[in-house]
This record gives sequence, C-alpha cells and structure tokens, in this order.
Amino acid sequence: MLSRRQFCGAVATTAVLGSTMSPVQADDKDPKVPKPDSVPEKFRVKLETSKGDILIEVTRAWSPNGAARFYDAVKAGFYDECRFFRVVPGFMVQWGINGNPKLQSKWREAEIKDDVVSPKQRASNTRGYITFAKSSKPHSRTTQLFINYGDNARLDADGFTPFGKVVEGMEVVDKIQAKYRERPNQGAIQQSGNTYLNEEFPDLDFIKKATIVEDK
Repeated sequence: MLSRRQFCGAVATTAVLGSTMSPVQADDKDPKVPKPDSVPEKFRVKLETSKGDILIEVTRAWSPNGAARFYDAVKAGFYDECRFFRVVPGFMVQWGINGNPKLQSKWREAEIKDDVVSPKQRASNTRGYITFAKSSKPHSRTTQLFINYGDNARLDADGFTPFGKVVEGMEVVDKIQAKYRERPNQGAIQQSGNTYLNEEFPDLDFIKKATIVEDK
C-alpha cells in the first residue's frame, strides 16, 4: 500500500491534469462551476461498468462542492467510457480521465474549491467511500476520483473529503482489473485518450454509462 506522501504525490499529477468528457457528448459541453444548492441533498448514481453495476449514494453535506461537481459531470455524460486506469488492491481504484482528448482539454483546469466541513458532517476515507483526487495545492480537484478499497482515514487530514459511498456493488468494485496497477501514463491518456489505453492496456475495465437514479 502507498504511504500518504506517495499517494499525495501521485494524485498531484492526476488531479492537476484533470479529467475528460465522454466521446459521445457534443463538443460544446463545457464544465460548469458547481453550485451545491442546486443539487439534491442526497442522490444516487449508477455506474454501469464492464464488470457489473455499482450504485453510489451521495450526501451533499459531506462535501458540497464535490457532490455538485459529480452531479453535473454525470448529467453531462462525462464519465461514460472512462477507464479505471489506476487500481491498487487494498488501497483504491481511480478514474476520471475520459477517452476524448478534445473534450478532456476543456475540463483539465476545471478546478473546484476545497470543502471544509465539520467533523460531525464529514465522512472518512474508509472502505467503499468515494472521493475526488487532488494535489497538495489548494482548490485542485477537477473530475478524477477514487473509491477506497481499505481504511485510508489518514487521507482525511489532507483534505480528501468523501462525498458518497458505494451502497450496492462493492463486490463489483473489488473485481475491477488490477493487473496494470499504476502503469498507464496519465500524460499519454491526456494526449491520446482511449486510443492509447486500448492499444497498451486492452484489459482495463471501464464505465459504460453513469446516470443519476431518479426517485420513483
């Protein structure tokens, strides 16, 4: 398992580079400045993946800006076709760099403000909780995120604020392909998208579609 310093160093590259939008979206889909009050206090997102379905429940109070960015990005189709490009068993699985470099460039610097919440409202980076990646500089979150495999509560003090948790399908998360570990080069993903990943890492699992689950 990576130390906290190693992890922060790794996500510094990840978060500053940012994420992408889906190849199926229109080119004029620019990132929005998240408005926490415009999204539900709680909502659920279904990730239809190459390994099966994952259901995430988001609680806005845990990380208001993070929850709003996730909501807006899912609504925009941002995470469709995103590869799980960094998988460290026992630690975390990360994604959020989309396969379309042109659309990626629009989100690369779409940073959101840090969330500072009280301990009573804050969730912790333990198994199943989902959090945005960030660098050591303030306000560096964009669209890359990770699900914790283990107890990573040590990350809480560094400003990694979870905004949701997996409520169904954690067994699917556990099965995500991990043989490539951290080998995919994030700069190459930025430049060549899924073309690079499909050629060099063809067995990566991915999100087919991410959708907001509407209440019945």
